[in-house]
Amino acid sequence: MESQSLFSGFCSNSITPLYRNPQNPLSSSPPSLSYPCFNQSKYQVSFENQYFLSSQRLRSVRRLLCKNSVEKASNLVPEKEGSKSWVKRKRLAVFVSGGGSNFRSINQACIEGSVNGDVVVLVTNKHACGGSQYARDKGIPVILFPKTKDEPDGLSPDDLVKVLREFEVDFILLAGYLKLIPAELIRAYSRSIFNIHPSLLPSFGGKGYYGMKVHKAVIASGARYSGATIHFVDEHYDTGRILAQKIVPVLANDTAEELAARVLREEHKLYVEVTAALCEDRIVWREDGVPLIQSKENPEEYY
Repeated sequence: MESQSLFSGFCSNSITPLYRNPQNPLSSSPPSLSYPCFNQSKYQVSFENQYFLSSQRLRSVRRLLCKNSVEKASNLVPEKEGSKSWVKRKRLAVFVSGGGSNFRSINQACIEGSVNGDVVVLVTNKHACGGSQYARDKGIPVILFPKTKDEPDGLSPDDLVKVLREFEVDFILLAGYLKLIPAELIRAYSRSIFNIHPSLLPSFGGKGYYGMKVHKAVIASGARYSGATIHFVDEHYDTGRILAQKIVPVLANDTAEELAARVLREEHKLYVEVTAALCEDRIVWREDGVPLIQSKENPEEYY
């Protein structure tokens, strides 16, 4: 069986009223204040080869050289072909704890142009992880969070929010980040933080369900299907509103490693698809609080 795409929140045949804030479709709150030094429409930013930020190096952010420049048309894309409306490129922060394969897929999609955005900063709780090294190789600034015994240079939650604001981050994408997101960050980025989980939530989710533990539990349960879920992040593990899912069949003789490999391939595709929708302002909310994705090909359809 081939994997099937399943975006959560199927619409009925009747017209469902949708709420959409014209300034920010993901939040009813007013847009956050940004720092003028990082205003992409006015400045070109250079990093002086400083790509690692910690609590002791927070001031290094101020080393950014702000040069007046005219915003290029490459920072904008039309909402749809022939339209006079334009959507500004979004600024993305990605959080990782390991190799960061989903991060790499998203960053590559941004570079190739299939996502109307750019990864402007990486956040990690492990300074030596593969995702962190990839970011440094690509010239993407790396922030260490949180502060722990093993990582004493990590930022506090309040400092993390300040730095992300200074980078003018629009959306936060968790891609294999294993720490609980603090309430300070969730309040600062309401309806703008997303996570990908390697099962069909709400099954096989919550504290302790990550990595190979998820796939072993799926196989042991006898479930015939697993998959990937992208959901909004709240103050608990894997309980936020589901935005999109992709189904992966569990084969009769699957090992956890085999299932994990197939799910991961679908994760890469799904996260890029959803990130593209985010960056094109195609997320809307149904009256009952269910988030939907607007079809790019047919704006009258939602998934």
